[in-house]
Parts: sequence; C-alpha cells; structure tokens
Amino acid sequence: MKANEQTLQQVERALRKVADKFPPTDDVTLLTDIHLRVSQESGELVAFDDDDQEITRCIIEQWIDNKDDSFYDDVTTTLRQVLNKHKKQVEQMAILKPYSFVLEDDERENIAELYVVDDDTIIIDEELMSGLDKDLDDFLDKLLSD
Repeated sequence: MKANEQTLQQVERALRKVADKFPPTDDVTLLTDIHLRVSQESGELVAFDDDDQEITRCIIEQWIDNKDDSFYDDVTTTLRQVLNKHKKQVEQMAILKPYSFVLEDDERENIAELYVVDDDTIIIDEELMSGLDKDLDDFLDKLLSD
C-alpha cells in the first residue's frame, strides 16, 4: 500500500498538531516518547504522551479496514517519510532531548521506533541498511584473501 496524497496530508496535519502542542520555547517538557498508535481496523492515528494522555487523533481513510499483511511496514515508511519531511519542526519541539516517535498497534504493542530526536543519535532507515551484511562479508573475504 503506497500512501496517496490525501494520506500524506492527513498524517502531516496530525504531526503538525503534535508539534503545535510543544511549540519551541525555553520551557521544555519532560517526555521520552511520542506514541503514535495506529488501528488497522478503524484507520485511526492517535498520538499520546508518556502518561497516555491523548495529544491528537485523526482518521486516515486509506487505512480503514486495511487487511494488507504489510500494513504496519507501509505505515512505518509513511510516518518516517513525513517526520523526515518536517524534520526542522519536529526537532524544535519543546521537549527535553532525547525523545522519540514510536509506532504502536491498537493493542499498545511497539511496532517501530520511527524517529529519534537527539543531537548525538540518529536512526538509519532499514532500506539504507539492506544488503550491508553481504557488503561487509564480501569486503572481509577480499581483505582476508589478500
């Protein structure tokens, strides 16, 4: 399932609402994670803080009753894409660093760490890392054979 334009706009709007709750100021909030809970049945995207207090919610029409086996993988990709697109706004939120955006299913099970905001830490996307093991093995084999 590739996210359509409407889905991207709905996700962007939801993440903007999260960022608006923590506008850049010197008075930072003590949070460690922003939990993004997604329901495959209802298409609902809900953002929560560490205390399970709702920050915002919306319905993503493309996600309603989506039965794809790759649903959470596709949602992860879409959310990472939007978070990266709005990186500046996400990283200026008045939350004490480090904090992260975490994807959960509707049963509160952790699916993926989407984005870490910290001056010293980055999360490398799986697509970038694909094939790295083989490349390293090939490099080591060549090094040892010389």
